[in-house]
Amino acid sequence: MNQVLKYLGVIILLIGVAVLAIPDFSGQASNSALLTGLILIVVGYVSHIFLSKRFE
Repeated sequence: MNQVLKYLGVIILLIGVAVLAIPDFSGQASNSALLTGLILIVVGYVSHIFLSKRFE
């Protein structure tokens, strides 16, 4: 269980990248999709730092 929690930030980060990539490939990028992707990437990055230190 700790291994999954240790990499939860990376999983959130990859979901954020997918949220940014899907509208780009479909050609219908909107501000809400871009903002959602940005928020997920920032949250994933920060949570990866904190969770990797906590479960070290």
